[in-house]
Amino acid sequence: MHLQKNHKVLIVRFSSIGDIVLTSPVVRCIKEQAGASVHFITKKSYKSVVDANPNIDRVYSFEKKIEEILPLLKAEKYDCIIDLHKNIRSLKLRQLLGVKTLSFNKINIQKWLAVQFKINVLPDIHIVDRYLKTVESLGIKNDFKGLDFFISSENQLPLQHWTKGSGHIKNYIVFAIGAAHTTKRLPIQKMMDLIGQLKTYTVVLIGGSTERVNGSIIHKTYPNHTINLCGTLNIQQSAYIIQKAALVLTHDTGMMHIAAAFQKPIVSIWGNTIPEFGMYPYDPKGVHQNVSIEVKALKCRPCSKIGYQECPKKHFNCMQQINTTEIVAAIHTLLKK
Repeated sequence: MHLQKNHKVLIVRFSSIGDIVLTSPVVRCIKEQAGASVHFITKKSYKSVVDANPNIDRVYSFEKKIEEILPLLKAEKYDCIIDLHKNIRSLKLRQLLGVKTLSFNKINIQKWLAVQFKINVLPDIHIVDRYLKTVESLGIKNDFKGLDFFISSENQLPLQHWTKGSGHIKNYIVFAIGAAHTTKRLPIQKMMDLIGQLKTYTVVLIGGSTERVNGSIIHKTYPNHTINLCGTLNIQQSAYIIQKAALVLTHDTGMMHIAAAFQKPIVSIWGNTIPEFGMYPYDPKGVHQNVSIEVKALKCRPCSKIGYQECPKKHFNCMQQINTTEIVAAIHTLLKK
């Protein structure tokens, strides 16, 4: 089956921010190459990630259960479901709709071997390319345009809007200090050490409400060269601050992929996860604007394909041994390019 203009497809990716951004090449390629009607289903808390995407004709979202919107989905009479989540919930959705389905390879066995036995047989392929491999049989090919992220006009608020009109600030760095799991985040003292070495830059701190306290601690320690926006911005507003930044410093999190969508220089910091899982910043043209900072010699790493709320070994060496001077050097190098 090759997609055509009269076809209607449903793309499934329930969460989270980064994973949804990474589906954007599939959305764009289907729309531009086939002209098909593209619908997207996700959780309501992540709806804003795709709401402004002009390549998506309709977004469906739910709070807790798919059944909340099942009658609406059945009424659409889809020609094809593209399952880019591939879990029990997406399998249930596919069964309930009874439509031809394509689903991507999650390489769970290879990830399990890496986590449990530190055996690296992970394929040298980015998750975006695995997503696109899923739709190859539909006649869809990679256009090598990278990731997309679209921001609605009402969320395009410049930095001075949030700094109470303190003037235009040029060449600032964004530091996305959060991550869903503790083992993906630098400890607060490491972040303080790092920011203390960046006094020649304006560093804008972004993160959700859970990062509000750490953002406040950092800003009180370094009030002259930091701006704390943690707990202040929604996803799209954070994306706009990233879009206007000179560089983005980030953990392995959704903001990293938004930065990649805007082709920003990125310094990414890796704790219990590894870039080899295929979730590093996507750069299809090989410009290499990302520098990955990680402690490679640890025998316990990776300890999870997602993360934990505390280090299983209690030492947290994957982050405690991160060399902050190396991070600063990477920032200097990228900004001199």
